[in-house]
Amino acid sequence: MRLAIVVSEFNHDVTYLMLQRALSHAKFLGATVTYVVRAPGAYDIPLLVEKLLRKDDVDAVVALGAIITGATKHDEVIAHQVARKLVDLAEKYGKPVTLGISGPGMNRMQALERVDDYARRSVEAAVKLVRRLRAIEEAKFEGETVYIE
Repeated sequence: MRLAIVVSEFNHDVTYLMLQRALSHAKFLGATVTYVVRAPGAYDIPLLVEKLLRKDDVDAVVALGAIITGATKHDEVIAHQVARKLVDLAEKYGKPVTLGISGPGMNRMQALERVDDYARRSVEAAVKLVRRLRAIEEAKFEGETVYIE
């Protein structure tokens, strides 16, 4: 299983830790990380994800970032648009794109508290989705319900 990771440089103190945890968890799960690509910010992640989804040596992409609240609702705009685009890309290419982007509506301390969960869960979801998509491809209904877990 080959994963790519796109990680935001913005809020580097948070996203660096997320990347380290994601790399460690991917290794633990037996997945190979083929690419790590840094995006300037969370808003820029979808463009890089799309390029990676086109590659034959990428089965899924993990998106990592931290969108921290400022003085305006800018964080909400970014988070909603990025999440929507990542779902669209997964559907378009038929490959999982997981959302390891924390926020909106959180401060820096809350972002740091969520590093482990968001990184680990997004890698785990990517691995599970690749396995289940492969199982669907191989499955054939022969009169009994097919369970894919």
